[in-house]
Amino acid sequence: MLHLFYIVLILSASFSTVRGSSSSESDWSTAAWMVGGAVAAVIAAPVVVAAAGFTGAGIAAGSLGAQMMSVAAVANGGGVAAGGVVATLQSVGAAGLSAYGTAVVTSIGAVAGSAVKSILQNSEDEL
Repeated sequence: MLHLFYIVLILSASFSTVRGSSSSESDWSTAAWMVGGAVAAVIAAPVVVAAAGFTGAGIAAGSLGAQMMSVAAVANGGGVAAGGVVATLQSVGAAGLSAYGTAVVTSIGAVAGSAVKSILQNSEDEL
């Protein structure tokens, strides 16, 4: 339920207060890009984390995750800080995204979708 609240909040912020036929079309287009970005981010996040080497069985040897863990351990005097980036990514790799994590990833994906739409729209305007 919390996810739906965040999605509605993000989408409501994307609509302008100016009314007109072209504005309404642009609003729905922006909303579609935001929803697409949010969905893609939620689907891609666990895949990317696993590909980096953070798995349910632990950090894969020789992976980016193993390199990150090595750097974090050296920086922290031999241990990995609880709540740090490496620990958080390992938690996501082992258990998946929490409700809060899903909300954060959804928000980032929605912003990215809106940014991609703006970039594509600006490139079309230049042509």
